Formats: sequence, C-alpha cells, structure tokens
Amino acid sequence: MVRQETSGVQKAAEKMRRDKLPESVIRNFERLFDDVIHGKTGVIAEEEIEPVREVACFSEITECADTVNEGMRLLEKLVVIRLNGGLGTTMGLERAKSLLKVKGELSFNDIIAKQLQCMGEKVGVAIPLVHMTSFSTDSDVREAMSCYPDLRPGDLPITFLQHKHPKIYLDTMMPAEEENDSLNWNPPGHGDIYAALLASGLAEKLLAMGKRYAFVANADNLGATVEPAILGYFARTGAPFLMETAERTKADAKGGHLARRRSTGRLVLRESGQAPTGPGGDIIPEFQDITKYRHFNTNSIWLDLQAVVQVARNHEGTIPLPLISNKKTVNPRDRSSRKVVQIETAMGAAIEVFEGALALQVPRRRFAPVKSNNDLLVVRSDAYVLQDDCTLAINPARVLPGLPLVSLDSQFFGLLKDFESRMKVVPSLVDAASLTVKGDVVFDHQVKIVEDAVVTAVPGARVSIPASMTRIEDTQVELR
Repeated sequence: MVRQETSGVQKAAEKMRRDKLPESVIRNFERLFDDVIHGKTGVIAEEEIEPVREVACFSEITECADTVNEGMRLLEKLVVIRLNGGLGTTMGLERAKSLLKVKGELSFNDIIAKQLQCMGEKVGVAIPLVHMTSFSTDSDVREAMSCYPDLRPGDLPITFLQHKHPKIYLDTMMPAEEENDSLNWNPPGHGDIYAALLASGLAEKLLAMGKRYAFVANADNLGATVEPAILGYFARTGAPFLMETAERTKADAKGGHLARRRSTGRLVLRESGQAPTGPGGDIIPEFQDITKYRHFNTNSIWLDLQAVVQVARNHEGTIPLPLISNKKTVNPRDRSSRKVVQIETAMGAAIEVFEGALALQVPRRRFAPVKSNNDLLVVRSDAYVLQDDCTLAINPARVLPGLPLVSLDSQFFGLLKDFESRMKVVPSLVDAASLTVKGDVVFDHQVKIVEDAVVTAVPGARVSIPASMTRIEDTQVELR
C-alpha cells in the first residue's frame, strides 16, 4: 500500500490545532487555503462587476427626525467595537498605535472612551466598548482601558482576540517552519472579526444582554463616532449589514472601492489585493478610476448581531468571506527571505455575504485615520479641535476647504521617535493648505503656516527654524 504524503492543508490544520485555534476557524482556513491551491487569487475581474450609481446619503437621514429619534431609542441596544490589533510598525511603534497621545495627554483609546461616556451621560444609557486586539496589543490595551469600567457593563470583557493564520511557503504550498515561530504566522485581516466574535461566544453574550447592534471602526479613526441617525436608519431598513462609504478622491485611487456584482446584483468590495493587473504587472487603470468607482470603504460598519449569528449557523460557525491572497517574504524585514502566501480576509467583504446589505455615503469628516506621522501632525495641530463631548472636529475657525495636506520627509520624520525629536512644537495649521518639509528640520517654537509652505534644510545639516520666524505664508523657505 502506497503511503500518501500529508498535504499542506492538512499540515496547516494540524499546526493550528496544536496552537488551540477553534475548529470553525481551522475549517474556514482550510477552505481559503484550498482556493489558493486550486489557483484562485481572490482577484475580481472588471467584467464581473459594475459601478454603484447611487447609495443612501448621510445628510438625508440626519434631517429625518423620526430616524434620529429611533436611533436615540436604540442606543441601549448598541455595542461599540474598535479594531485595535495594529502596532503601527510603519511609524516605528512597538506597542498598540491606539496608545499614542493625539490631543494633549489623551490617546486614541482615551478619546474613544470619553466620547462614549459623554454620550452615555447625555442620553442616560451606558454604551459598552469592546476592543478586538491581537496577541501583540492585547495586554497593553486591556491595561489602558481598565480605568473605564463603566464601559463594560454586565461583566463584558475589555478585549477579545483575533486569531492567526499559518504563512504558506509559495514554492511548496506547505506551512512555514522558521526557527523563530513568530515568523510562521500572519494576522488574518480584520475579516476575522466575525470568527472572533462567534468563537469567543461574545456575539451570543451580547445578544443575551439585549445588545442587537454593533458599530465597528478602526481605533485610529477618531472621525468614526456613534451617530444615532445612522443607527435609526439601519434598524428601520431591517438590513443585516451597513457599510459607511465616502467619495473617492485622487488620494484614494490606490485603495479599494465599492462595486456591484453583475451576476447577483449584490454590493461587493474590491480591495487593492483583489485588483486585476495588466500585462506589465500594474493594476488596471479602471481600478483607480475615481469617476467610475466613486465610493470607498471607510472600514466603519454597522452589524445586526442576530443576522451575524444566523449566517454563521448556516456556514459551520463562520462567515464565508472571499479570499485575499497576499504574497510576502516570510521575514517582512528581510526581502531576500523565502516567499510566502498570507491568507487573509477583509471585514468589509461581508457586504456581499449578507443578503440585503447596504452602503451609506458619509461626509469625509467621519474618516480621519492616522496611518503615518503626516496624519498624526494634522490631528495634533489646531486644524482639529476636541469639543466638550470629546468629539474630534475640524476647527470652526478654518475657512479653507478640507484639511491641510502634510508631507514630511520620511527619512527624518517617518519613525515616531524621529518625528517627535524634530516636531517639538506642533505648528499651527488652521490656515494652512499644505505643508511640505524636506530635509532635517526642527520645529522648536510656535510657527503659523498659512496657505502653502515648503520648508527645506540644506543636505547634511539639522536646522531649526529661526526664532524670529513665527509665520510662513505661501512661500518656500530654505534653511542653512
């Protein structure tokens, strides 16, 4: 009798069982891994989809008194979930990015918590806050949020953990076996929120507490606040899932977009990892056409927890999200290391799984993520103000449209420690259209930026802005 070799799928499943991952998560991983083996890439071809012409508009629902009142009434059935698994490695962080101070002494987590406390005091309802964390961020987030016990009624946990997936060697389709075991696993993408909610029992626990709806958003997006009008609209439609979208601009061209599946008529999210490529390997121009595909996912969603549990029951305890197959090196810091496939899913992709799912176009102010130190400078500056209810808002004194565009020299400002050693005093940006910094420049006193400013240091020198220079207005300044 010929002995059959153990397949990569089997070995990966065994590896996950040794690490005590839930069976539902393992089965879902096997499904996705099988797709990879059979040549599926998760790419969504242009001919499979069509643009979304119209979606509901935020201004229309906020002007409807019945919708607002319904949302206020349903706040007692709401839980807020923040995605808090990121370390902010692109900014050089080694702890949860959400611990960064963004306004005075307040971190992302503090502001999110205080927003809910203020709303709870105003309406007389305690709105629970739970964070989905990773193994890298869980202990830090739990410690930081332990001082807000009023936001976890009914003995709710502060956090629940996302799972992990084995990396797969590209050349053998076998799970990675590096000496440093941490290199053998990858985060499964924020699509894991459904599996984590279900496998942890948290979804069922929330329902037992009378919590029917969940608002989910990234921890680094302080524009994503609880809006009763959206909750009221969501509940009145009876939809199982609602995605907040915003109008794409040129700055969003490389990111994912909303579309409609021709074969089913359902809404679908196409991420950059699912974009077709042309003969030269570049992403097709249609993907980046912001006039054709006008809406992008802000990664803020509203869930009917009853619907999540029901769909999971119909699919062996998981939500069957489409594959995102990312090709990387097994050691992300060593480009010469062995190539792997990372099997991931996206939270927003569930818009196609839930029948009757909706999209809602929201104003850009509800999308204010901090992905780099450029973004961090804008949020820390006076372009934004923290209102009495801890809501982050564009400074009413700002008359220019939108927010200032900041471009800091990544060599000197890319890592947080370098950024903070040079940005000792945050410049005023309330009247700025843009600020570009080239070279090793130190801001060590208050400077007001007006309109467009370019500040350049001569190569090879660290230069402070002269003490006499307190205003830079629509000009280029070279420092020596």
